[in-house]
Amino acid sequence: MKDVLVVGTGLIGTSVALALKAQGVGVYVRDSDPVSVKIASSLGAGSMEEPPKKVDLAVVAVPPALVADVLVRLQAEDVARHYTDVASVKARPQQDAIALACDNARYVGGHPMAGSERSGPLAARADLFDGCNWVLTPTSETDTDTLNAALQLVAACGAVPVLMEAAAHDRAVGLVSHAPHLVASLVASLLEPADERMVSLAGSGVRDLTRIAAADPGLWVDILDANALVVADLLEEMSEGLDDAVMGLRAMGATDDDKRSNGARIVEDLLRRGQAGRARIPAKHGTVPEQYETVTVMIGDQPGELARLFTDASSAGVNVEDVHLEHSAGRPTGRAQLSVTRDLREVLVTTLHNRGWRHH
Repeated sequence: MKDVLVVGTGLIGTSVALALKAQGVGVYVRDSDPVSVKIASSLGAGSMEEPPKKVDLAVVAVPPALVADVLVRLQAEDVARHYTDVASVKARPQQDAIALACDNARYVGGHPMAGSERSGPLAARADLFDGCNWVLTPTSETDTDTLNAALQLVAACGAVPVLMEAAAHDRAVGLVSHAPHLVASLVASLLEPADERMVSLAGSGVRDLTRIAAADPGLWVDILDANALVVADLLEEMSEGLDDAVMGLRAMGATDDDKRSNGARIVEDLLRRGQAGRARIPAKHGTVPEQYETVTVMIGDQPGELARLFTDASSAGVNVEDVHLEHSAGRPTGRAQLSVTRDLREVLVTTLHNRGWRHH
């Protein structure tokens, strides 16, 4: 792959462009928003000039409802040999592309399973897709060369390709992304009218749970609009569990011992099923959560502390697989939770203790 046109310079589009540039690919960027495309270009994502010749691949990085419209215009210009998109819903763009008589042999849907609660080109990173799953949804019409071009894109961005049917993808992202986003927003909405003293007690649990609720509502309306019925079914299924939780909790508050005991069983069953479901989430591609353990370290609010922590961990020959920071503005200390493979936990703990770090 020598050159690529990225249409749409939001978080995902700009991150794709940055990742490709880092691999030596010639990248051109285009966006209907002149400010966004200028920012992306100034970050080194690519040239705002029109490609002098047909590029190898065009990446459509716009909301799901706009994918087919952009695709048909690009194909009318004949700007690329092959086309893909990065929208978070796949069935609707695929159906729209058929309705608009796009050249579907040269188009394959795609969705990198990565993102952030932040949006726009300033939030973009070249390493955003490292190790993440990138779903491709070829059909019986998809040309082999087009699929290969999309696979090259995925590899260049450091991601792992996953082939799925569009409808199966949409059910999956409804379960692991879209419905959870609405649930996070519902929880966060309870905080909006709450007394300030109550909200000030918020800790890492509610921060983690509601983090994604900080995302752009307008963007998420576009995403949910394209997968509305799937998400509605999931929320309806979830509502049955909520009804059980309410019933169990009210029984736990009763004076009758039998009712209290029965209520506790209902709630405990819900918590156990939640625990079992959480355990199925991979900690990292190709691994399971049980292979990792967490070391929690107290970290001061001084410049360079986090870098010093990573340096000390590296000196022990320990690779930090994931890191989570718990810190509130104005507080002198925070906590860094370092995920490492189980066999290296004691090595890391000993090294950090010897270097003067306090850990839990």
